[in-house]
Amino acid sequence: MKWSLAALSMFLAGAVAAAEWDVPNTPGAISATLAQAADGDTLRLSPGTYRENVVLDRPVTLDGQGHATIDGGGFGSVVTVTAGNVTVRGITAIGSGSSHETIDSGIQLTKTAHAPQILDNVVLGNLYGIDIHGARDARVAGNRIEGRQDHRMNDRGNGVYVWNAPGAIVEGNEMRYGRDGIFVNSSRDNIFRDNIFRDLRFAVHFMYANGSTVSGNVSVGNDLGYAIMFTKNVEVSGNVSIDDREHGIAFNYTNSSDIRDNFVRGSKQKCAFLYNSHKNDFSGNWFEGCSIGIHFTGSDNNRIVGNSFIANRTQVKLVTTNWYEWSEAGAGNYWSDNAAYDVNGDGIADAPFRPNDSMDHVLWTQPSAKLLLGSPAVQLVRWSQSAFPALLPGGVIDSHPLMSPIIPDAGGKVPHDG
Repeated sequence: MKWSLAALSMFLAGAVAAAEWDVPNTPGAISATLAQAADGDTLRLSPGTYRENVVLDRPVTLDGQGHATIDGGGFGSVVTVTAGNVTVRGITAIGSGSSHETIDSGIQLTKTAHAPQILDNVVLGNLYGIDIHGARDARVAGNRIEGRQDHRMNDRGNGVYVWNAPGAIVEGNEMRYGRDGIFVNSSRDNIFRDNIFRDLRFAVHFMYANGSTVSGNVSVGNDLGYAIMFTKNVEVSGNVSIDDREHGIAFNYTNSSDIRDNFVRGSKQKCAFLYNSHKNDFSGNWFEGCSIGIHFTGSDNNRIVGNSFIANRTQVKLVTTNWYEWSEAGAGNYWSDNAAYDVNGDGIADAPFRPNDSMDHVLWTQPSAKLLLGSPAVQLVRWSQSAFPALLPGGVIDSHPLMSPIIPDAGGKVPHDG
């Protein structure tokens, strides 16, 4: 085989670029080795703790092999990536600084860090965990991120902070403590899937993140599960929220989005809350054991079909004089408090269901009226409305309620007793 001089030069250059460096555990060794490395090289860290702040300014792989710790000493970000096509894997990052202004992080990806791969790292006790700050097409996967606990929750940083980073994929991570698990601001076309969140303010918090996807995540015991704000054309599917204290899913000025196959159980306030959110499609969701199953305020033209409302204290809260139909093509939703019958056995109840009545409206506007719930007058009003539906003031009507609940398609993450 004959080689041209140019082809031979390219082959040799590629061979040189593939070098692997064994980095000794000595002061400044990572930065010193990086200064000698070429594009495409791999820096393999020895066991132990490296006390330095690392800046990866060329396309290399930094491999901690699961046994190396980098300690930033309480200053700045522990690892900063400024070059494209960098991989950081198998390290433990600790000891960032405490400045929100500079977003001191365990691993920080700047806007010049195109397509970084941040894989299988442990990021502990930093102000922010991983900051994707303008880096396009980043992938953050398989990391364990635990934030600080020595500040009030609102003064802590986020597990993963995404700002203006189109194409980011954050998947298969475990996040705990800190402020929000994933906080997204002014980004688009991002994917957040199969992450686990505990002991946070919000599991996922969106603002201005059009065209993004939140799927297959699990939120347990946070203040709020999934908060989607000022956003349109997003998919929120197959997620689980268990015992999140305020809401499982909350939408604020969120429009034209697909919310399906989510499982929410045990929120003390609301399984789902919509504020000024329009033209959204809710289907296949399971809302169970919340104070309110779903609450609408200032929201219109939402499609609510094929969902299951199970043992919520109030299934629906919607104060209105209009009627909203929650069925389509002869099928609606399942309501655990609907004493329905199905003579022909087609799985659809033979009578419409109205989850609220005029007494609910009174109780929403005058909470002290709860003292009268057991009185004969209240019972007479409710009997009259059931006998004469024309007396009802407006609200939700499900003309074709389902006889059986539908288990969400949440990738096997739904609890077995759900």
